[in-house]
Amino acid sequence: MTATPASIKRIYYVLTVGNTLAASLIWGINTIFLLDAGLNNLEAFAANAFFTAGMVLFEVPTGIVADLRGRRASFLLGTITLAVTTALYVLLWQIEAPFWQWAVVSALLGLGFTFFSGATEAWLVDALTATGFDGQLDAVFARAQVASGAAMLAGSVGGGYLAQLTNLGVPFVVRAAVLIVMFVIAAVVMRDLGFTPDREGRPLAEIRRIVRNSVDYGWQVPTVRYLMLASPFVGGVGVYVFYALQPYLLELYGDPHAYGVAGLVAALLSAAQIAGGFCTTWVRARFRRRTSALLAGQVLSVAAILLIGLVTNFWVVLALIMLWGLLSAATMPIRQAFLNSLIPSSQRATILSFDSLMSSTGGVVAQPILGRVADVWSYPASYVVSGVISAFALPFLALSRAQRTPTDTAVTGAGPTIPSPTPPAEAQPDPAGERQAR
Repeated sequence: MTATPASIKRIYYVLTVGNTLAASLIWGINTIFLLDAGLNNLEAFAANAFFTAGMVLFEVPTGIVADLRGRRASFLLGTITLAVTTALYVLLWQIEAPFWQWAVVSALLGLGFTFFSGATEAWLVDALTATGFDGQLDAVFARAQVASGAAMLAGSVGGGYLAQLTNLGVPFVVRAAVLIVMFVIAAVVMRDLGFTPDREGRPLAEIRRIVRNSVDYGWQVPTVRYLMLASPFVGGVGVYVFYALQPYLLELYGDPHAYGVAGLVAALLSAAQIAGGFCTTWVRARFRRRTSALLAGQVLSVAAILLIGLVTNFWVVLALIMLWGLLSAATMPIRQAFLNSLIPSSQRATILSFDSLMSSTGGVVAQPILGRVADVWSYPASYVVSGVISAFALPFLALSRAQRTPTDTAVTGAGPTIPSPTPPAEAQPDPAGERQAR
């Protein structure tokens, strides 16, 4: 059957919904699950940090796998890896395993997610270009966000109440089963279009070439670099904010065993994601530049996180959580479309993986620190610290806006306009120069 932009989008939405459903089954209970296994707050968030450390370690290598061996192969590897490691999580919970075993399996979970991070998005953009798509990428990503929000709503509510009716391990078992189903679906419907992996090339030589080009078209392009430098402060804090909500809101609610409430909190964020996806086009129309929308969204997100820590009323905190999720959901498709407009097809998966790596690295550092703050002081204190950390993204977003890249204002389709990489002799000052790469 001949592929069309409509069929490519349908496949992308199915893959997105399936992955989100599988992942979200445990989002409402993950931290509670770790605490129930005998870990304290520091150990639970350190386990999450090992997960993000795994993403940092494997992001670029798996992005290179997607660029060398194909986006479909990367997706299939991701589903199998996640299914196996999810099953191992249940085993560790049953035997109340020591922390080091949680650290190892968590890092392997991170490996599974890195197979998806750049590959699926790169597959979509390349396939749309190959089939003559001339619409707006912002709208495609926004619709995917709405669809994944609906899947997250179903998964988080279902996972929370499934745990309450059975036990905390059952949602993890169901998650592994859904991932196996996604493997079969992807094997049948997913084909690499608009991109031909070089399977005959020498791996080491190809890796060096891809990494070199990724630096040229990624890190050395100031607009891309500053977007990436903002990622650790947004993504690193975002992971903690989400997972700490589970025990924090149960504390505010007054019932530590109300797992259904924890699931409903994740569902609330799912609803915010759906609403945010619908709002993306409206938000984009309110700002001439995409980076202006990103800046405004981040300012409001910082304020929301700070207020979550300062307000102690359960219902007001729920409203602030909804606002925080809505802001993130409304601006993420804008960022995705902007970043994809700046990078070429042959390095797309690797550069997107490196962007995800930057976000994950922030989580490696932030989660144990914030978990320790919660242990020593309180969850509210950890949210105040989270808000302060997330504010450090604002200068980098402002620097990205200052580059005045043409695609910052253009309404683009799938095909990117590639800026020339800045030669080393003309490189602009890097505000991260004094910060070591993590």
